Amino acid sequence: MYILLFLSVIISGLSVLFINISGKNLKLILSFSGAFLFAICALHLIPEIYLSGTPNIGIYILFGFFAQILLEFLSEGIEHGHIHVHKHAENAFPYAMMLGLSIHSFLEGMPLANNDIHSHNSLLTGIVMHNIPIAMALMTMLLKSHISKRTAILWLVVFALVTPLGTFTSYAIGENIIGNFSSYFDRIIAVVVGIFLHISTTILFESSENHRFNFIKFLVILSGAGFALFSL
Repeated sequence: MYILLFLSVIISGLSVLFINISGKNLKLILSFSGAFLFAICALHLIPEIYLSGTPNIGIYILFGFFAQILLEFLSEGIEHGHIHVHKHAENAFPYAMMLGLSIHSFLEGMPLANNDIHSHNSLLTGIVMHNIPIAMALMTMLLKSHISKRTAILWLVVFALVTPLGTFTSYAIGENIIGNFSSYFDRIIAVVVGIFLHISTTILFESSENHRFNFIKFLVILSGAGFALFSL
């Protein structure tokens, strides 16, 4: 699991160095991942957390939704494909963006420490699918910021480690510090679901320029939802 989380970011991020991924194609990849995220929330994650019986579980979903809005003041929306390059800051690494993105990814990794949840595989697949376009957008933005290629790759590696670190930290806390930490996993998943709902709906609402119907994007969105429908 840790290796999958790490390599999915590294491979997709490095692909930008060898493959010219146009903005249009990146939007299609984002549309697929957005539809997949929304579908696994509706089909797998939300039903499971409500079956847990935790009182007021919806509050945690709302908390995750609005927390993601706050995080995007730092990350500038790179989670759903926004690539902002500040011309006045050439050769400077965007630390605020990286901080917001890292907090987001760290939180996503936390519920993966609980292998007993029924939707574990769906959650893992959703995070991997979500991180692929993020890694592409991140690497594209770093290269356009005129920092060296070596520095861009270094920060890509740092980002690739954040989600596994969230998983490992959650596992370490559960094993060594708080004896019954597993009872909080449904709340953590609810927060992550809120984050997923914000990102996926933002991607889907932004996937069509000027709200015009695009048949290819529609098929991509249906494919993403269909993939989630049959995922375990």
